[in-house]
Amino acid sequence: MPRKESPLPDGDDPVVRFAAGLRELRRTAGGPSYRDLAARAHYSVATLSSAAAGRRLPSLEVTRGYVRACEGDVEQWEALWHTTTAGIASAQHAADATAPPQEQDDSPYPGLASFGSGQSRFFFGRERVVEQLRRRLTEQRFVAVFGASGAGKSSVLHAGLSPCLRSEGRIVITLTPGARPLEEMAVRLAAHGATTPGRLLAELRGHPENLHLLLRQIACAGPEPCEVVLVVDQFEEIFTLCSRPTERDPFIDALVLAAGAQNSACRVVLGVRADFYAHCIAHVGLARTLDAAMVTLGPMDSEELHRAICRPAAAVGCRVEGQLLAYLTAQAHGNAGMLPLLSHALLETWRHRRGTLLSMEACRTAGSIEHALSHTAERFYETLSSRQKDAARHLFLRLIAVGEGTEDTKRRIRRSELSADPDTAAILDRAACERLITVDGRHVELTHEALIRGWPRLRGWLAEDREVLRTRRQLTEAAATWTHLEHDPGALLRGTRLEAARPLARAGDTGLTATEKAFLDASLAAEGADRAAAARRRRRRRLLTAVSAVLLAVSLTTSLLAVRANREVTAQRDDAVARNASAAATELVHRSPDLAARVALAAYRLRPGRQGRDALLSTLMSTWTAHSAEMYALDVSPDGTVLATACRDHTVRLWDVRDPRHPRRTAVLNGHSDAVYAVAMRPGGSVLASAGADGVLSLWDIADPRRPHRLSTVQTGTRTVRALAFSPTGRTLVSAGSGGDMVLWDTRSVRRPRRGVSLPGHRDEVRSVAFSADGRLLASAGGGDKRVILWDMTSPGHPVERADWPAHDTTTLAVAFNQRTGVLATSGGGDHPVKLWDVTGAHRPALLAALAGPTDVVGSVAFSPDGRTLAAGSDDRTARIWRMSSPRRPEKDAVLVGFTTAVLGIRFTPDGRQAVVGVFDGTAHTLPTDFGKVVADACRFAGTPLTHGEWRHYLGGVPYRRPC
Repeated sequence: MPRKESPLPDGDDPVVRFAAGLRELRRTAGGPSYRDLAARAHYSVATLSSAAAGRRLPSLEVTRGYVRACEGDVEQWEALWHTTTAGIASAQHAADATAPPQEQDDSPYPGLASFGSGQSRFFFGRERVVEQLRRRLTEQRFVAVFGASGAGKSSVLHAGLSPCLRSEGRIVITLTPGARPLEEMAVRLAAHGATTPGRLLAELRGHPENLHLLLRQIACAGPEPCEVVLVVDQFEEIFTLCSRPTERDPFIDALVLAAGAQNSACRVVLGVRADFYAHCIAHVGLARTLDAAMVTLGPMDSEELHRAICRPAAAVGCRVEGQLLAYLTAQAHGNAGMLPLLSHALLETWRHRRGTLLSMEACRTAGSIEHALSHTAERFYETLSSRQKDAARHLFLRLIAVGEGTEDTKRRIRRSELSADPDTAAILDRAACERLITVDGRHVELTHEALIRGWPRLRGWLAEDREVLRTRRQLTEAAATWTHLEHDPGALLRGTRLEAARPLARAGDTGLTATEKAFLDASLAAEGADRAAAARRRRRRRLLTAVSAVLLAVSLTTSLLAVRANREVTAQRDDAVARNASAAATELVHRSPDLAARVALAAYRLRPGRQGRDALLSTLMSTWTAHSAEMYALDVSPDGTVLATACRDHTVRLWDVRDPRHPRRTAVLNGHSDAVYAVAMRPGGSVLASAGADGVLSLWDIADPRRPHRLSTVQTGTRTVRALAFSPTGRTLVSAGSGGDMVLWDTRSVRRPRRGVSLPGHRDEVRSVAFSADGRLLASAGGGDKRVILWDMTSPGHPVERADWPAHDTTTLAVAFNQRTGVLATSGGGDHPVKLWDVTGAHRPALLAALAGPTDVVGSVAFSPDGRTLAAGSDDRTARIWRMSSPRRPEKDAVLVGFTTAVLGIRFTPDGRQAVVGVFDGTAHTLPTDFGKVVADACRFAGTPLTHGEWRHYLGGVPYRRPC
């Protein structure tokens, strides 16, 4: 039984209430164990149990995973998470407040949000820009407002321009593009055009010019003709969220054509972040339209700030104290990205006001701009994954100039100084949305230096890394100079500057960009060459002085030493470059498989080794999406031509794998009403067994994989079936699952399988069962009870328990017999997640070997048909292969990497020539088991070699050489 959870802490803390809600959700879902939740959510047991422990608020991603695993309402829990986060921040503010906070509903300040059309009576300070836009719209039909993140574009469009245009009798329709801009446009316009969104979407996709006709129809629908103004806010979303050009280009074409038509009845206004100008002009039609259509939204001057601060308060009968006005104006003046933070500080001051006066005292009580920033920053940080948190730390530290006897200040950098990886891009986008970072064109900077002083976490990072930051900044500047001088060797670091930077190379500093790493590596390589040359010169002088008579021998010796030193330096350089390229190849495999294979092949040819070969094998696997949801099980038919995969979507799919590099789906079996957790092929025949969360056992005839049909269906009596296995003769089938249930079935008649005896013993869910080659032994793994039970099946009607022992420290998840030697392999958790046991004698099973390597639990083990290979799939997203030359000393053969989620299972084809790997994310992978031949034929699979440009990017510093 799962271990009982500890009681929640006492009190009415928001975190405790949130944890209690998670526990109630789990109870409502039937009380699944945390091990089951971990399998569904792809987070560890410790992470999920901590989420409901009530000690701290879990991250948003962990909350989503927990709720999805319990089949809860994700959107509702996302809203609750944000409410709880806000409640924690409000509680921290209220601890020092002198007056109870006011309700937000009557506030004239929107906080970090933009002003909406319903708040136009509180919108002040941008009257000049609004009037400019109104005049421009009377003169031209297309206008684009460009401004930095946080400059107030959305407020100008929604609370300033839109009400003004409506007051002139125009029809104003606003939208944001989102991931599907054409769909969003169809939904917004359908109600005005007396049509359905589906029909309008089809028209716009096929004929973007139809938008012009629809807008004319809308303009003429009223009693009197009028113009339609289409306001597209956050236009940059067509580049950030919409990844398909087939969706993006028709959307842009429709806007340009509608505004540019000779008899146009509409005008178009775009709100665009300034750093996306280059993206906009990449579209030919839009670039031509933007030539005379741009309006730039810069920072407010002092008078505009005065109106923006004071006039909203005056609109509700309040006033702003002069000292507070001076303080806020000084903070926001000249900074276009400060407006949301200014509004947030005013909102908090409003909540803590006394009477009708917004005072400096209330602002300090609310935390001022500095504390508002801190709360926002901490909320942003907690939404990141662990890898993104590390990247965010390096990013924020890079945006700070460490003071030399002065305070630390923010540092404006070029976008090109940052890494181009997806994590950095995601962090920049989220930080810009939270107004922590301002992205303006090609530059990036902190929104305000108050973040340095007001975010305790950032101050802690600075205190820990101050000296490293100084060294890193010097390295950044030197690397920029080196790049500008086209990698001139004279610009490399030497002497004390190189000694100061050397620890960064030793520590493998992840905060360095690729250019900085290449520069430091080049400097170290140059130093090694200089030292080697100096040593040669010293030896040469001593030899010439001491033995001038043997000048020829000395010259020969010196030359040999020089060649050896040069080879050593070259070998060290090639090792480093090959390791980096192999790692990059495994990261590329999901985005660009062909490029990943070429990079891995080039790295292996450069420096053959275990790591390079593993990376090459990982990129040469044939990969396809077997299911769009989580996949739970797979098995291969006795003739090796059919692969069966089982999924959370209640289906089993059959695949023709006669050509492993090009598998074809032949059929989908739809006989189950819930997730299918187990499949098993009957030996020597064409029968497939399947079972899962509905407790139903189904037998299928797959003699013709294109037209399979069900032979029989029986209720197992087990709530959830987790494992199935046929005996070698096919006459007996064992099903196992929740509650420790294990049932034997007589399957001599596959149309009428008969229930046999039940095998007691396990106290937790049985996760795996397996027969020995002669069918006389049956092994079962008991999951949370850590035990393996061995049964004597000489008489299937009267099985006898032969052994029962705890195989692993924390959990036991899988069992498999070596069909040649009878050795039993088990897997689970602990320091040695894979173990081999001698179970051939009548004595207690003896441990032969305990295998380490996987860093998480191992949920699947399998032997090859010839018994010479053992494979294991782990939750650490790897598949490991051992050669079984001796069961007491298995030899590591390969580690397959590059999987996005945990590996659920590995199977070998009956001839042992192919290994099939199943992954929880629904993908399947095949790879020949003759790894030597795979590597030898890598050129045929990898295709064309790397171009010179690709070589410089991934193997820079090494002369180009064709790998094939």
